[in-house]
Amino acid sequence: MLVLATLVLAAAAWLRGAEYDEQYTLFLTAGTARPDWPETAFPAGTVTALQAGHATLRGIARDLRLTDVHPPFYFWAVSLWRDAFGPSLFAARMLSVLCGVTSVGLTGVIARRCAIPVVTPMLLTLGCYGFVYTSAVARGFAPAQMLTLCGIALLLGRRPLLAGVSLGAACCCNYLAVFVAAAAVAATGAWLAIPAAVPFLALDAWFFAAQHGARPEQFPPFKFGASLLRLAEYQAASLFGGLPMYVDGFWRKAVGTFVGVLIAVLVLCIGTARPWRAGPAMRLVLAAAVAPPIGLLLLGAVFDNTPIELRYLSFGLPFFALLIAWVLSRARFARLMLRLTLTVQLASIAGLLLSPRTMQPARAAASEAARLAAGTTVLVPRGNDGVGIVGAFGIEAPASLPLLVISPGDAIADRLAPYHRVAVAVLAQDRDSIATLARVRSALAPPNWHPVASGSSLEIYERSEQGE
Repeated sequence: MLVLATLVLAAAAWLRGAEYDEQYTLFLTAGTARPDWPETAFPAGTVTALQAGHATLRGIARDLRLTDVHPPFYFWAVSLWRDAFGPSLFAARMLSVLCGVTSVGLTGVIARRCAIPVVTPMLLTLGCYGFVYTSAVARGFAPAQMLTLCGIALLLGRRPLLAGVSLGAACCCNYLAVFVAAAAVAATGAWLAIPAAVPFLALDAWFFAAQHGARPEQFPPFKFGASLLRLAEYQAASLFGGLPMYVDGFWRKAVGTFVGVLIAVLVLCIGTARPWRAGPAMRLVLAAAVAPPIGLLLLGAVFDNTPIELRYLSFGLPFFALLIAWVLSRARFARLMLRLTLTVQLASIAGLLLSPRTMQPARAAASEAARLAAGTTVLVPRGNDGVGIVGAFGIEAPASLPLLVISPGDAIADRLAPYHRVAVAVLAQDRDSIATLARVRSALAPPNWHPVASGSSLEIYERSEQGE
């Protein structure tokens, strides 16, 4: 199982294109959290060079408190990891892969303590779309997941102090790990875990106090009905991926219906099996499974926003896998249900590895730029933070490709004055990039400019004779 997990997660880390959020990890640990991009065109290789630097642990802590909304442990770990294995995105992702493989092993350890056949929950965990995704990207979810599972295993082994250390460290990798940690302690009554976690929670509080107002408009306002619907959609997607996205027409509805019925049957089986009456171990697993969705709803209500994303629900996935495995070990049609569940999961993971529909657009845009716009200056929207869009496109593009970073407030006509031919990377991934692309297209409209070629994520324009 661990060999299979290594192959699947390493394949995901290798095959998937660069993503928006990963770029902050690379720039921060290179010592340039928020680069100042030149006013003139520069080669895409500059991005890779900026990400190859080295930041001190103190510098990472300082920049995190000033520029982001995450605790420090993951970034400190990935900084040391990159020093040993190199500054590339794939190298950084392999730290997450290592943590993900360990998490699969820890799921087996927990299964054994819950008297559940070990292989089934490990397979189901590895089949969860959200688990594979978060275990293959350069973010802090996988280390937090690993430490959370370690804490649960230690609680089941009646070692509350060590469990508190592990759960506290998980919260220092990702704040949202606190939902599972709090639910686990409450479900077991292992109050001795709290003083062991206090030093980590104090460090979290010091960082959060400086960061809490950094992204006031990151999520839409909270509405209970809309949040509940979004939560159900993303919880389903975290377990079974976006299979309807892979097909069109009639088959999209058919696949969506099939997956919906499968989820309903599994929920019904769990409900009728009553895991809350099955002993303290299964009550702990149930509490850990439902803690992330309930915690996100409460968080949204308190802060009047909707912080519900697929990756945020990843912390509960191994515990859902354990619940499903426990139920299927007792169900009448267990073998059929397990085969159907694993088949759906296999299809979703294949899509995660191979389908462009599951990937962010940087790699596709860079590939089209290399094919259609060699030597042409590519206009890249700066985006909200100046690193997510520019960084992902820059490391995917040929090193010699000239880039010109455009912000929504720029005098775009003046910046385009030196150029006869330009390409536009259509990377509408946040509020500022959407505004920037609208203004760029307006500046490139006839009669001064006219389109000459386009792809799915790239548009090429030339200056008209009357616009010379």
